[in-house]
Amino acid sequence: MRVALLIRERIPFGVGAFAELVLWRLSSPVPGSSHQFKYRLAFVLRDECVLRYGNEEGKGDYRHTSSKESTYVFESPEKLIQDYLREARRIYREDSNS
Repeated sequence: MRVALLIRERIPFGVGAFAELVLWRLSSPVPGSSHQFKYRLAFVLRDECVLRYGNEEGKGDYRHTSSKESTYVFESPEKLIQDYLREARRIYREDSNS
């Protein structure tokens, strides 16, 4: 299987908070997904991963927060990153206001 790394980036949000984005283009879909991308997006706040988007073999595309996991409907890499960063920013703002 051919793999091309598209993004590997760590985005600092503040002290003890960062987003990590890793996205690859594959030659064929991960079993459980209908697209040719493999991704791992994590938002860490005070040493705890509070938000993850990913896709795993047999599991498909998912979104996981501290409290629950749900299916993520993948449309495009751009929309994936937009959705993820929007949610990470919201979590960070809510945490900063508490």
